[in-house]
Order: sequence, then C-alpha cells, then structure tokens
Amino acid sequence: MGTGDPAYRSAGDLVGDLAAGRVSAVELTEAAIARIERLDGTINAVCVPDFDRARSAAATADAALARGERRPLLGVPVTVKESFHVAGLPTTWGAPAFADVVPDTDAVAVARMKAAGAVVLGKTNVPLHLGDLQSYNDLYGTTGNPWDPQRTPGGSSGGSAAGLAAGYAPLSLGSDIGGSLRNPAHCCGVHAHKPSLGLLALRGHTPPPVPVLPAEHDLAVIGPMARSASDLALLLGVLAGPDELTHGVAYRLALPPARHTDLRSYRVLVLDEHPLVPSSASVREAIDGFAARLAGTGATVLRDSPLLPEQTAAARVYMRLLEAGLAAGYPPEVYERARATAAQLDDDDHGLAAERARGAVLSHRDWVVADGERALIRQRWRALFDEIDIVLAPIMPTPAFPHDHSALATRRIEVDGVEYPYFDQLALAGVATLPGLPATALPVGRSGDGLPIGVQAIGPMFGDRTTIGFAELVEREFGGFTPPPLL
Repeated sequence: MGTGDPAYRSAGDLVGDLAAGRVSAVELTEAAIARIERLDGTINAVCVPDFDRARSAAATADAALARGERRPLLGVPVTVKESFHVAGLPTTWGAPAFADVVPDTDAVAVARMKAAGAVVLGKTNVPLHLGDLQSYNDLYGTTGNPWDPQRTPGGSSGGSAAGLAAGYAPLSLGSDIGGSLRNPAHCCGVHAHKPSLGLLALRGHTPPPVPVLPAEHDLAVIGPMARSASDLALLLGVLAGPDELTHGVAYRLALPPARHTDLRSYRVLVLDEHPLVPSSASVREAIDGFAARLAGTGATVLRDSPLLPEQTAAARVYMRLLEAGLAAGYPPEVYERARATAAQLDDDDHGLAAERARGAVLSHRDWVVADGERALIRQRWRALFDEIDIVLAPIMPTPAFPHDHSALATRRIEVDGVEYPYFDQLALAGVATLPGLPATALPVGRSGDGLPIGVQAIGPMFGDRTTIGFAELVEREFGGFTPPPLL
C-alpha cells in the first residue's frame, strides 16, 4: 500500500489517505487484523475479535468512498472497550457468568462511531466488573503492557490502551470513573480524554444484566482514546452530544474553543504529587521536567495557588461518593458485609480506606451532605480557572507496575519502597472526577527503565477543547507517543 505500514499513522492522516485513494479501507483492515493476529498472543488486548464483520464493513466503506461519500471516520479501523454493547458481541464486564449475554443493539457511542464510518475490529479486555487498575479476568485472561508484557497496561480500559500502543488501530473507546481512561494512557504512553461530566451519552455502557436505559451516572463518563491528541478531538467530535432518548433529535453542544492557540499563552498550575498519595521519584522527575520545558516556551508555570481546592478534603468526599455509587450494585450479602465493616470504623479514622468503607453504606442524607461539599469544591475550581487555564497533575503514583493478582482487600502499591493501600491511588483520578472536569492524559516522559509516564491536563467545566488543544500543542512542540521498542 502506498503509505507503507499504517500501524502508527493517526486517524486524521488515514482519513485523508482514504479520501485521496492512497489506501483502501480493506487494506487498512487486513493490515490491522494481521498485526493483531501476530502480536496479540502475547499482549491479549483484543478479547472479542469481530474480523469477519470488520472486513464486510471495510468493503462497504470503500464502496461509499468510491461514490464520493465523506464521513469523519469512513473506513478507519477502531476498537471498543468490552463494557460497551456492540450488537452481536458478548458484553460481560469480565464476568464468566455473563459469557452468553449478547446484546442486539449498539451503545449510543458505538452507533455514533459506526455512523461516522468506523470499522470495528473487536472489543478490548477489561478487569472483572471494571474494578481494577489492571485488566485481567477469568473469562479472557490477562492483558500485558506492550512496553513490558509482565506489567499492567492499566485498567479498566487497559485493553484499549494496549491495543493503541501495539498499533492495532488509531482510535478506541473507553470509560472512566476512577481513572479508567487516564491510567491506561499513562501506563501505555498514549492519549486519552475524560470529558466533562454529561458531555457524552452513556446509554449502552451497561453491565449485564442491568436494563439499557438513558440515564446520567454520578461521576462516570465515557471517552476517546488515541495515540495522538488531534485524534482525541476527532473522536470527541463524533461522540459529543446528549442521548436522543432524553433530548429528542441529537444535537451537538457548542463547546467553547480552546482558550489559546500557542503554548506561551497558557497559564499552567503544576502539581507533581497528591497530599495523600506520594508520587515516585520517576513520576515527579517527568512532571517537573515537563514543567521546565513548558516554562521554556514562555508559558506561565505556577507551583501553587491559594485558589486550588483543598485536595485532602476533596479526596475524602470523592471516595465516599465513588463507593456510594459502586455499592448500589452490590448483592445483598456483600452489602451486609460492607455495613458491618463500616460499623467498626473509628469516628476519628479519616484515611481514604475508611472513607471508602463509609461511602459503601452512605445514607441518602449523608450523600446529600457530601454532594453539597462537592458543590463548594466545584465553586473553588471555577474561581481557579478564572486565573489559570490548565492544572497538571499526576495520573498514577508510579509507572506501570508488575501484574498483581493478589486479593484486592489486602493489595498494596509500592512507591519508592514504601507500601500504601492499593486503592488510595484513586485519589489522583478524583482530582478531576469529583468536580466533573475534563482531563486529557498525555505522555510527558519515561522512567529510568524506559516505561512511559503521563500527566493529566485538567481544565474548566466544558473546557474540553482547551485541554485537548493544550495536548495538541505539547505534541507539536515536544513530541508525543512513541512506539514501544519491543514491537
């Protein structure tokens, strides 16, 4: 094919190549399938291949292109996280009990990708019930990181991130409530975007056997994943807009443009660790080095602001609200154990593990109180973004860590030789998730042993074009994704 190996070309470039006839959708699809078949025995990112239908969709796309049709993703191969409904494919959320659950309707986001002309290659691996910063389950096995298959690709959108890094497709679809878009991007050296809360329709990102209904979910979002920041903007444009079932004919929200078109105009607040979750030396060095490079462009780089919401209190609120939502789906016997655990807590224990335990059995009254605390935190963020354009913060305290399939209740994360409760890491995701703010994950450096390190660029509510635009400028100035050397 005229473009050579397309494995690491951007979706935007492929759209141009397809429209100009330099490559066909069938060629792109066959090359992607061949690459998956060659590499995925080791990586195990694509847990539900859909190659026959992908070939058919590619042929249909080529016929449309020959007729002169032009759509945003016409003929471009993509993957989709296993947790989204794709008609005719199983949706299990990694649970063997649901191996035979096969929806007959696409999720709204999947339908929009298909309507834009995307060719779906298959579905990507997840942890059980999407409940981990790794991606393994008894049904589909363990997904390895293309930078080091013995390490996590992140979770719960780990299969999507691993597939992107391995060159399977330029775009994927993921979801996020505890960093599940951002931490896989960090682990695999790719880009991802957690959109503003409510910007993208969630219907069809539904665990079995829950009915598929149009509904808003507190804290949870879906979002685009890509190797390039410009491709995030491309896919966000396809996905953005409310659910037709709640808003009639779908419309596109008029998101404001990026605040600036050059790096030197950005005002950036840099945080290299969380007050409750320390960053490893490698993560701090990568973020601090990136901050220095930003300052070198003329950007205003700050290290503190009195307007920043108090992050210790915010993390506690986040943990309570996060667990309140997750525990609503607990079976009765699990919920009763959670009640017993919470009842044994010391009133003076305000550690993050204790807050998670309280959140699991939060009363409606206490939920309303926590929601009121969140409203005040949101107001602080609004005031901050009157003075600042972007807040940079860590995504995870360490680079990708080795696979750890030990019991979740006792699992630990080691940061420079010191162990911390495993799920305390979620506080880093909560910086943007609690207030519902957009956050774009972008690669900014490597650890001493060559693993990727990312950072999240957080922006004002519905400032999605600002955070993605910032990532695009960074990519143009300093570079972005690079292929894993093992591939």
